[in-house]
Amino acid sequence: MDGNDIPAGKCPVMHGGMTASGKTVTDWWPNALNFDILHQQDIKTKPLGTDFDYRKELESLDVEALKDDLRKLMTDSQEWWPADWGSYVGMFARVAWHAAGSYRLADGRGGGGTGNQRFAPLNSWPDNVNTDKGRRLLWPIKKKYGNKISWADLMILSGTIAYEVAGLKTFGFAFGREDIWHPEKDTYWGDEREWLAPSDNRYGDLTDPTSLANPLSAVQMGLIYVNPEGVNGNPDPMRTASMIRETFARMAMNDEETAALTAGGHTIGKSHGNGDAENLSADPEAAGLEAQGMGWFNTKGRGVGRDTVVSGIEGAWTTNPTKFDMGWFDMLFGYEWELTKSPAGANQWKPIDIKEEDMPADVEDPSIKCMPMMTDADMAMKVDPTYNAICQKFIADPDYFADTFARAWFKLTHRDMGPKVRYFGPDVPSEDLIWQDPVPAGSTSYDVDAVKAKIAAAGLSLTDMVNTAWDSARTYRGSDMRGGANGARIRLAPQKDWAGNEPERLARVLSVLEPIAAETGASVADVIVLAGNVGVEQAAKAAGYDVTVPFTPGRGDATDEMTDAESFDPLEPLADGFRNWQKEDYVVSPEEMLLDRAQLMGLTAGEMTCLMGGMRAMGTNHGGSAHGVFTDKVGALTPDFFTTLTDMSYSWVPVEGGTYEIRERTTGDVKFTATRVDLVFGSNSILRAYAEVYAQDDNAEKFVNDFVTCWTKVMDADRFDA
Repeated sequence: MDGNDIPAGKCPVMHGGMTASGKTVTDWWPNALNFDILHQQDIKTKPLGTDFDYRKELESLDVEALKDDLRKLMTDSQEWWPADWGSYVGMFARVAWHAAGSYRLADGRGGGGTGNQRFAPLNSWPDNVNTDKGRRLLWPIKKKYGNKISWADLMILSGTIAYEVAGLKTFGFAFGREDIWHPEKDTYWGDEREWLAPSDNRYGDLTDPTSLANPLSAVQMGLIYVNPEGVNGNPDPMRTASMIRETFARMAMNDEETAALTAGGHTIGKSHGNGDAENLSADPEAAGLEAQGMGWFNTKGRGVGRDTVVSGIEGAWTTNPTKFDMGWFDMLFGYEWELTKSPAGANQWKPIDIKEEDMPADVEDPSIKCMPMMTDADMAMKVDPTYNAICQKFIADPDYFADTFARAWFKLTHRDMGPKVRYFGPDVPSEDLIWQDPVPAGSTSYDVDAVKAKIAAAGLSLTDMVNTAWDSARTYRGSDMRGGANGARIRLAPQKDWAGNEPERLARVLSVLEPIAAETGASVADVIVLAGNVGVEQAAKAAGYDVTVPFTPGRGDATDEMTDAESFDPLEPLADGFRNWQKEDYVVSPEEMLLDRAQLMGLTAGEMTCLMGGMRAMGTNHGGSAHGVFTDKVGALTPDFFTTLTDMSYSWVPVEGGTYEIRERTTGDVKFTATRVDLVFGSNSILRAYAEVYAQDDNAEKFVNDFVTCWTKVMDADRFDA
């Protein structure tokens, strides 16, 4: 409220802190860069301290006792939130599914790897109604095991145990997900300001599912996947099938995995819509203090058991909803279906002339038989020829279906964990899966100094060495721990042909580095990084400082057979502000794209600033461009980028084409040229504050040392094996 909006009966009080999120002091400048995306890397929000080591805590976890406690919970129905048919298997499958299901391949964000379902907006998405109850049911177990199990691991494990209890032979499970402690403000879920706004808002053409705006995968704000009632709530299974195909592809799932997940996901549990959604209380984030972080309580009637309202769709899919069996196929393909409405008014499908013995029992009274249902998404599996053929294959071979679903569930719940070396626990499958981006272990026994000497004598320029190492490492994204220099996939398709990697230059440099790797027993991946280190050391020496860039050997070289080339397409950089390059002219500003890449690389605002200055000083721009190279000593690791930015003897003049000229104020002579991504480090108050640190006369050596630290962080970001 503003100062004049004092509620009646309330006394004014001095209150100078911005403690609510409705408006902030930066609302005056809505187009300003939002540095929350980088400040998230700050460790100050973590309550467990900087010395906390989750992997070490996991080593003391009694896994079998934890799993046994979860198995007992599955049938330990609580009066405050009773289990359907006395079993929570459907509840916990959904908690895990909706935690993992927000993952998207385009930028690796979302997913269940951080425990983000505890925070807004996910904790209050319409599609996540009553997952808050699942987390409260899990709380006694989380409380018991404490730091030995993260919320992220516990939620995903609960779903896996639910399927095990239901009768599925699961494929495996890995611990290793670490919790975050605040909302993920880096994740763009869409720009709608209304829950479940029509899909038209995020498609260029609603008849073309591929026109869904990137990086989104869900069809509406607040949904995990597609609208279960049909496109914009209008039933049309064929049209829904095309939406499902695109949405699941954006989650890295093929048609067979999609069909298996749909069938297996709906084999247990039920949908809840036996009441009026208008009677539900506010979502958890909007609920009153007395709700204690829970929401969606029914304000009229019992609101639990058979009277629960969640999606608005009402009913179970199968005859035995607590058992993992072929019941979904028996029901969907054993009957013809017609449109109907749930008690909450939602569109759903019901079987025609169903036999009483095929009807599921009421969740509270086994003597009462209830009508099963199918959603538009279920019907899509029947009417779409490709999905139908896959389902027929499953029907003919139930064991194949169970195995396919188990593998797809494992992929769904582990896709965002990164390489297998991050997995922990007794149930980690031994099989290497291509979506895990496997990389063989590299040698650590070779002579590092000898390799560096060969690189230095090979005739490559400083920019050849630095740019190749940078381009190899910059693909890393901390959202799903994919990419990076390990594996040297920069020499494989599709990366070797990416425009941002300057294919001709890259091929020339690799033709020099690959023989050095073969001669010395080092991996190509290690040699690429070592070459970059040699370049940085040369640049530091040119600036007057002798430094040795830290290096850890052991990277391996992936092969084409280890690489799912199609899944690497989304890792292609469309812009790299560090190398002053954009593939095309985009609606999003270059400086915004810089922040996005820096965040995915795990950089803070200060680290981003330091790296930018060093890359410019070394002259590493894409194509040899001179924009932003504010120095007469190109190739020396000096802070000249920052001293020029902060020097008032220059003026900054926009010129045609969207670039800028740096002119001497006294003569008007052009000294340098720049792009937006250069000048933002002087114009933005936050970035300028960092730039001024390195522009100070006493911080030239600090700049070199900081750059080496930041460079090493980028090169080692994917070294989970070290």
